Amino acid sequence: MPTRFIFITGGVVSSLGKGIASSALGALLQASGYTVHLRKLDPYLNVDPGTMSPTQHGEVYVTDDGAETDLDLGNYERFTGVATRQSDNATTGRIYSTVIARERRGDYLGATVQVIPHITDAIKEFIQADLHGEDFCLCEIGGTVGDIESLPFLEAIRQMGNELGRERCLFIHLTLLPYIPSAGELKTKPTQHSVKELLSVGIQPDILLCRTDRPIPETERRKIGLFCNVPQERVIAALDVDTLHVVPINYHAQGFDDQVLHHFGLKRPSPPDLTRWAEIVARVREPEGEVTIAVVGKYTNLLDSYKSLGEALNHGGLANRVRVKVKWVDASLFETRDVTEHLEDVHGILVPGGFGERGSEGKIKAARFARERRIPYFGICFGLQMAVIEAARNLAGLPEASSTEFGPTTAPVVGLMTEWIKGNQLEIRKASGDLGGTMRLGAYPCHLRSGTKVHAIYGHDTISERHRHRYEVNTTYREILEKTGFVFCGLSPDGLLPEILEREDHPWFIGVQFHPELRSRPLDPHPLFCSFIKAALHQSRLV
Repeated sequence: MPTRFIFITGGVVSSLGKGIASSALGALLQASGYTVHLRKLDPYLNVDPGTMSPTQHGEVYVTDDGAETDLDLGNYERFTGVATRQSDNATTGRIYSTVIARERRGDYLGATVQVIPHITDAIKEFIQADLHGEDFCLCEIGGTVGDIESLPFLEAIRQMGNELGRERCLFIHLTLLPYIPSAGELKTKPTQHSVKELLSVGIQPDILLCRTDRPIPETERRKIGLFCNVPQERVIAALDVDTLHVVPINYHAQGFDDQVLHHFGLKRPSPPDLTRWAEIVARVREPEGEVTIAVVGKYTNLLDSYKSLGEALNHGGLANRVRVKVKWVDASLFETRDVTEHLEDVHGILVPGGFGERGSEGKIKAARFARERRIPYFGICFGLQMAVIEAARNLAGLPEASSTEFGPTTAPVVGLMTEWIKGNQLEIRKASGDLGGTMRLGAYPCHLRSGTKVHAIYGHDTISERHRHRYEVNTTYREILEKTGFVFCGLSPDGLLPEILEREDHPWFIGVQFHPELRSRPLDPHPLFCSFIKAALHQSRLV
């Protein structure tokens, strides 16, 4: 049977949870025995989010094959475990770049290139490409219905509904159902107007998800169904929850997945098994302890900047049956204040990835505090580099130690990578080159040194982790850094690039050049985060 397509759109306001709804539905279909694949269409003109500030659009999620993508692809992977690819995130910029490149080559044989059919054809081509017989492809349309940027995408999926027929296409629309306290009731008018906007581009939704903070009364459900031309049983409440892991359970309880299968005339091969989701929810709601982790970063004013990181910390808590209380700390605070007042009460310190000099001195101070106070420290990407600079300055007698990212320095213990091996090819970069898509991106293997803490944590000699960086620890300083107590316990296969460093004189002090948070799942927590939270739990018992 050919792949069926489920399109998820949103209305009224952004950030209602289309990504979570798509992910949860994917998990429900999997639990019923079906195979799924998820992808995202984003209306912005950037080719990808790689050059966008995290405070503009949240974190940049990186796939194994090196794509810089929307953060919702992280939700897809965490809920379904299905690895996303370069082909799973397209933007207006990418679509237009493809069409313009074809026009320049003469592929359109002299035709006038237009939004319809050329842009919409390219979108439909993207939606249907690189699939491998999955039962369902869930395709989320970014933005909000009514935005001028999303019109070509909506037109493309409307055309697909006509071309493939409703037996292969399903339209789900997520809207807002606000509660007005002074009136004492839920208001359906925003949903009605949003559906009307969708109808104006030729799409009749088959199922409505209504984001609300309380159950929808039957009278309101009936009213929505009547005005929006949707059967009452297909008006589903997207309820606010205390943990995202309960969303699949809530949707199943309302018959969401039943209505999806009914639309396609399908029966369940087997009853959905949501036992593991229920176990996770129980662990979230009934923890056996609590640890406090300080995340010392520079984008703490928008927590979506660290979406995968926050989730991975929670996964580590689930594995240890404890609640992880995250204390988000702006690193720039430490450039004028003592770190003690912000860090003395925490059980672990994590310094995440980042770019640029702002906040770097604060991160270096956080690394020093963790080293001297013997508090578990986890440095990720930039966090590893700052820990290395701290040791070089304060233990190796190199007060000028720095990164060439910040400008010229006489002691570049961190420097720009210009060459590295990817597969069987040599990748070459220049400092003056383009920024977009030019970093060391995607999954690379790493060989672990036996007898080290990291080797024991992973339980393997070779691992594969996802990268996103331009700067590396300078191996010219390896001997000097090893004398400070660092162990180079993870290296690239050719032995040239340091991937993991740990301190042999500290209970738990590990820095990694890659981003382990991108591989952590609630049903399969990343071993480094499990070990870090375990160390933090031990620390909490010492305080």
